[in-house]
Amino acid sequence: MVKVHYFFDPMCGWCYGASSLVGVLADMQEFEIIYHPGGMIPKRAIDPSFRQHILQADTQIANMTKAHFGDAYKARVAGAEDYIVDSYSTTRAFLVGQEMGVEAHVMLSAIQKAHYQDGKHLDVLKVLADLAVSMGLDKATWNEKMAQSEANMLSQVQESHDLMGQLQVGGYPTFILEKEDRLTRLPHSNYYGKTEAWKNYLAELV
Repeated sequence: MVKVHYFFDPMCGWCYGASSLVGVLADMQEFEIIYHPGGMIPKRAIDPSFRQHILQADTQIANMTKAHFGDAYKARVAGAEDYIVDSYSTTRAFLVGQEMGVEAHVMLSAIQKAHYQDGKHLDVLKVLADLAVSMGLDKATWNEKMAQSEANMLSQVQESHDLMGQLQVGGYPTFILEKEDRLTRLPHSNYYGKTEAWKNYLAELV
């Protein structure tokens, strides 16, 4: 099995745009995805002056990748209330979901859809718990594991940053193929919105 190292953040718009490419990878049995969460945005309210930039970037992402940004999400970004983003709580949810038996790409996709389509407040742990329950997970077990998840999340984020330094990874998303001790950066952006071509490209790499 060939490994693909995926450097990402749940709150990264371009990573959301790349979610269909991740889905293709996850469906191909020849590949194993190693997820490296980046902890891009510790919990904070995004400055109103930066929100317009986010919406403009999202339009570009949607045009290039065909990813759908929901009206509820856009309303949150453009609205008068604080727009709070938290990579740490969502990364904790990503890890706990896997611990409870949800496949990594399924958990990540659910988090991304809750944010980028439904406009959910994923900095609020109760909202993440509701998402977990909607996926069939036990709420009490989820809350218990989430309460214990911070140290593991911080450790994984630090490991990701260390590896990014070693491999000179400058941003998210980044895909690096590991085959026979050789590392190759995949030109994923060439395949935005072209999942069939991406699948054919990956098949040639095995």
